[in-house]
Amino acid sequence: SSSNFSPFLSSPDQTADALFDYVGQSILGRTLLIHVVSYCSVSPLTIVSQTISTELDSFSLSPSLPRPPNHNVPLSIKPPGVPPSSSADWLRNHGLKAKRLGLYQVLSPNAYSLLEGFVPILNKTVSSTVHEKAMVQFEWHDGTVKNVHVDLPLIYHYQLMSAVAVLERRVQWLSSGSRQIWGTVCEQRVVIVVDMSMMIPGFSLHIQHSLRVLLEEQLANKHSFNIIAFGSAVRAWRERLALTSPENLQEAWQWVQGLQCSGSRNTLAALRLPLERDLNSGGLYLFTSGLPDQEIATVSSYVSECCSGRPLRLHICLLTGEETEGQTEAQTGGFPPPRHATREETAGALRELAQAGNGRFHWISETGILESDDITALIGEMERAANYWQKVRLEQHGEGRVLNSSNNNGLHTDLS
Repeated sequence: SSSNFSPFLSSPDQTADALFDYVGQSILGRTLLIHVVSYCSVSPLTIVSQTISTELDSFSLSPSLPRPPNHNVPLSIKPPGVPPSSSADWLRNHGLKAKRLGLYQVLSPNAYSLLEGFVPILNKTVSSTVHEKAMVQFEWHDGTVKNVHVDLPLIYHYQLMSAVAVLERRVQWLSSGSRQIWGTVCEQRVVIVVDMSMMIPGFSLHIQHSLRVLLEEQLANKHSFNIIAFGSAVRAWRERLALTSPENLQEAWQWVQGLQCSGSRNTLAALRLPLERDLNSGGLYLFTSGLPDQEIATVSSYVSECCSGRPLRLHICLLTGEETEGQTEAQTGGFPPPRHATREETAGALRELAQAGNGRFHWISETGILESDDITALIGEMERAANYWQKVRLEQHGEGRVLNSSNNNGLHTDLS
């Protein structure tokens, strides 16, 4: 009997099955022990780093904020396209009212006023009658009653449904690429303000990636831009707005890659830097995970004063995750956790802040978009189209009279 020690520096050339079969036959009937020592030349720090990287890759922040394999390579900047617009502006040109597809606009080509006249030969006043299979009486928005003929297939397939299909395509477009994270960046002068506090230390790589796709997809057609990162302290990529160029976008991305989470959430100081320095018009896009250190009423009052009377808007992009709720000071680097414990309360306060800045609110989580002013406006327009269709169907079945004056007033207000 004996022992055999075999040091291995790497995997053998042979397959594992062939090696096991040979060893099994060789020691059959013998008292022979084979010990294997494997020597690893990889640094323990490298192993830990690879483990952390693997865990981050599997972190379920997916479909909104994936970590691509080309995270460290130069930007792949998309050519400038047509300048985007908010859904509110877009609907002014492409909504139901713009396409003359409001309820009364749809019915008006086949709506006729009641006719009444004196017939000399009969020596009396005669009123027109309605054939129930051809027309029905429908109460109009001004209180009058009209005789209406409705071609349901024409209205449904060639008018309302085609309009709804356009709205659905825009919703899909808003839910793709960097727009899923940031919404649409519409202004020509843009300042991106990014929360890099210790409140969300596990999100730093994903915040960097969010900035990367924004630089690649939405800033190439802008006039000028800047990026500001903040925790307790505030850092800016440039002291002033820089002209948008491929070189400046690449330089900004290199700067973003050096950002690390630190400190608390000094949102007010981060907003004051561009508002009091060089941004008199354009858009501020605040990407944050929660409420500022300061009272939200104080921040809202300041933002409202700065944006009042100027072509300047503050848009809020809120990122929330499971780890941002119920945090302790140990989890936030020794800084007090957010005052509001729930995501809904945080979203409500930041929604009001966006309204104070005449901007839009956009809320995402690990699962995707939770709320978007741009998408909400489009869904409201689709619901309005469905409401029109329902009223047209009621009208065709002779139930048009159910529209009383209060319904007409409300509907007329929606169309104005």
